Amino acid sequence: MEKSSKIYIAGHRGMVGSAIYRKLKADGFENIITRTSSELDLRNQQAVLDFFAEELPDYVYLAAAKVGGIQANNTYRAEFLFDNLMIEANIIHAAHLNNVKKLLFLGSSCIYPKMAPQPLKEEYLLTGELEPTNEPYAIAKITGIKLCESYRDQYGSNFISVMPTNLYGYNDNYDLNNSHVLPALIRKIHEAKDNNAATVTVWGTGNPKREFLFADDLAAACVYLMEQYDGRELVNIGTGEDISIKELALLIKDVIGFEGELEFDTSKPDGTPRKLMDVSKLHSLGFRHKIELREGIALAYADFKEKYVTA
Repeated sequence: MEKSSKIYIAGHRGMVGSAIYRKLKADGFENIITRTSSELDLRNQQAVLDFFAEELPDYVYLAAAKVGGIQANNTYRAEFLFDNLMIEANIIHAAHLNNVKKLLFLGSSCIYPKMAPQPLKEEYLLTGELEPTNEPYAIAKITGIKLCESYRDQYGSNFISVMPTNLYGYNDNYDLNNSHVLPALIRKIHEAKDNNAATVTVWGTGNPKREFLFADDLAAACVYLMEQYDGRELVNIGTGEDISIKELALLIKDVIGFEGELEFDTSKPDGTPRKLMDVSKLHSLGFRHKIELREGIALAYADFKEKYVTA
């Protein structure tokens, strides 16, 4: 990418898109195009085609998606499949028609089979059944990967796919009905401390293990791969280290300074037992994360207090 290249970030107000925007700005890229969802409905094919024909971006980061935690994924199954299919198909097809130099598609670690061996290698895609609670979202993301591969195979399009692990960071979603586990725990534990509660209830047994990556590290990896990687195969982006949900809750409790106890509601679903990314490919390409979990939680908590508590 040249510093003057025209770069479109789809989903620039989300946690991932905003992190990519900050990274590009910090690196001196000035010609960045954005549209809010009210300005451009990415599910509307004609609107997306018109936008691309008018703006003619050189590079595209496809970070726009309908996202949520276990509860949202399981409740809004039709929307998670339809909205994500439409968004990615419209953008990838428009990028092809308008000769975009390169597109980076952001998937999700939920694309891998529920019982896949750990850590998750890129080649495990489509080798087994998916986790039922987020199957529609996973199928949509798998379709995005296959779209990138197919446009590359048929037309020679330089479209690449990356699979981030569980993310957290600035501009995260703290709505308890549809947020992911880490921001949900930050909010729950903060409110418990604020209300002098004796306990905080955590969904599930606390035994499942998850890997967490600060969104600004993901953004740095995306910009790095946009410039350094042109392969057909997807690339996992993560830390290569995981932690149990119980250990995570205890760490957040410590960062926030909550003195009460944790209670685990075993009637609630655990989801996949373990999701750890094999990031050896990413490391071999020359990229490693920088922000460790405790530091990242402290940064996210400060952002939560600034944006949500004061608001």
